[in-house]
Amino acid sequence: MAQTFDVCIRGAGVVGRTLALLLARERLRVALVAGSAPRAQSASAAPDVRAYALNAASRDLLQSVRAWPDPADATAVRRMEVHGDQDGAVTFDADRQGAEALAWIVDVPALESRLADAVRFQPQVEVVDAPVPAALTVVCEGRASRTREEFGVEFDVTPYGQHAIAGRLACELPHGQVARQWFLPDGILAFLPLGGAEGNSVAVVWSVSQESAPQCMGLDADAFAQRLQEASQNALGRLEVLGDRACWSLQQATARRWCGPLAEQPAKGPQRTWVLAGDAAHNVHPLAGQGLNIGLADAQALARLLRERDYWRSIGDLRLLRQYERERKAALLPLGMTMDGLQQLFMRREGALQSLRNWGMKGFDLSGPFKDWVARRAMGVR
Repeated sequence: MAQTFDVCIRGAGVVGRTLALLLARERLRVALVAGSAPRAQSASAAPDVRAYALNAASRDLLQSVRAWPDPADATAVRRMEVHGDQDGAVTFDADRQGAEALAWIVDVPALESRLADAVRFQPQVEVVDAPVPAALTVVCEGRASRTREEFGVEFDVTPYGQHAIAGRLACELPHGQVARQWFLPDGILAFLPLGGAEGNSVAVVWSVSQESAPQCMGLDADAFAQRLQEASQNALGRLEVLGDRACWSLQQATARRWCGPLAEQPAKGPQRTWVLAGDAAHNVHPLAGQGLNIGLADAQALARLLRERDYWRSIGDLRLLRQYERERKAALLPLGMTMDGLQQLFMRREGALQSLRNWGMKGFDLSGPFKDWVARRAMGVR
């Protein structure tokens, strides 16, 4: 007899695999369509250079499905320094929050490997090569999702006119578990600590204008390292590029619909439906490192609603899925607006505005309880 499934997840990236493990824990039969979310374009088929900043909520979620990487691949951030384009600066400290870390910088290949192992040993999940019929289809294919287009969902995109350049650097000085970010006249630069507490390597994410991106990508390794050393004000001493770089365009985007009925319905039985999660549903600017945290929160919210549903509701009940859509859109709205506002503010070049925003950074750094509230929200704790 052919295998039947409750849920078919299209997209086997971090969000898709995590959701599969959460649903399997509820004894649902899950088909996970092989293939990851689209990767950023790189100069060659080099190892993946991406790293994610994950908060405490995401860490707890991944630990619950036994997919959290080893300490060497998940570096705790004890302090964060944010520098403006004049004398403005903001610092966040884990000790002040009474926390183990502000966030963890996680190596993407290590995380994906742990998730793949967890899926392999979960009998309720079957990895398949193509979509299969199921009561619910979850689309986790990333921002360039073909299934979203196939379902006729409009994806409202606002291009930022910027590209993110990502890579890895070896540093003369140890990073000291500090994440560093600079809002510069020509873009936003972030150094994210890697290699554990004693490491001296960082993941770099540099948001530059789309006009500058080809020139930056065209620099040889020494020239690229020199540019970053100057932009980072020699914070970590001499820099050396490790491997190739990746580059992708930046945008803010939201799907107009996050759920609906499938076009083809069975002759008998409950309605079959679809729902979006992760980057297939929304994109935000990476300046605060919240993209994957939002996607994992999608997976957690969807799994919770399915677990708590009334016994008589099917897995694909549209009223349930619309509840998920409302809940996640409400959670995304203030964060998306904040990221967009900061990006727009720091891309303005007017002298008076430049002075005002740096003055604002200094005021925020002294704001006490308000800064603590913002920090704890970003950390995924209350």
